[in-house]
Amino acid sequence: MWFFNMGKLPEFSLKRFYVKDYLTIFLGTFMYALGVTQFIMPHKFVMGGLTGVGVLINYAFGVPVSIMVLVMNAVLLLIAFRVLGSEFLVKTIVGVASLTFFIGMFESLQWQPIMTSEPLMAGLIGSIVAGAGVGLVMSVNGSSGGTDIIVLVINKYRHITPGRTMLLVDLAIVASSFLIFRSIETIVFGIIIIAVMSTSVDWMLNGIRQSVQFFIFSKKYDEIATQINLQLHRGCTVLDGMGWYSKEPQKVLLVMAKGNESTSIFRLVKQIDKNAFISQSNVVGIYGEGFDKMK
Repeated sequence: MWFFNMGKLPEFSLKRFYVKDYLTIFLGTFMYALGVTQFIMPHKFVMGGLTGVGVLINYAFGVPVSIMVLVMNAVLLLIAFRVLGSEFLVKTIVGVASLTFFIGMFESLQWQPIMTSEPLMAGLIGSIVAGAGVGLVMSVNGSSGGTDIIVLVINKYRHITPGRTMLLVDLAIVASSFLIFRSIETIVFGIIIIAVMSTSVDWMLNGIRQSVQFFIFSKKYDEIATQINLQLHRGCTVLDGMGWYSKEPQKVLLVMAKGNESTSIFRLVKQIDKNAFISQSNVVGIYGEGFDKMK
């Protein structure tokens, strides 16, 4: 995870990052539960994942979705521990527990359905909100349980985006809804919802994990590099260059960072050297300490 590249930080600082991870999981599962219970379920749409299986069972037998989510996830937690490690297991337990709580909370509130005159629009909004919630949970190496675990297991060994893997798994679940509704239209609506939801997952993950590359040209390169190390906890590489017009040697800083750190880097450089020349570009992926792990 990204906070591994911070050197010897105080213990309380590391704990703060773990707290941030769990707060992100709570927010993600809240959004997932909100999208499912307040936008998708009131209009009898089907969706993927174990939550989708729970929704189908709810439609057929009236069993609360929160209970089905909790029961079905119990088995998958064993898989998570063996394949993805103990840290993932703890976060998955937190994710499953918080998702169960939020779904149960919304079910007990029994609010009036949202956007009753525009069911398809409600389904699209619900899938975007739910997908963004799943993406938030996955961004901190967590899971809301269910097919998320299957997706992350596959993603660990194969370079397939989580959204695409989720789409394939969920298609099979949505197709099974024909056994209950005997309706092709229901399956079509379900496919639209899971397609939008899986896209939303990838958008969220790509936005959070977006990495950038900087080339910084400045006579104060040493001060800039030191402050990037100290303030932003990012490494810098000093390259030797030469200005072809001036024929003078030039030091160039190469910096890899997260997309959300771009503004901080620009502000830092501007404070030190207003005449610095900076080139920023997006990169497809960065693998190694402080970024994504090579698989």
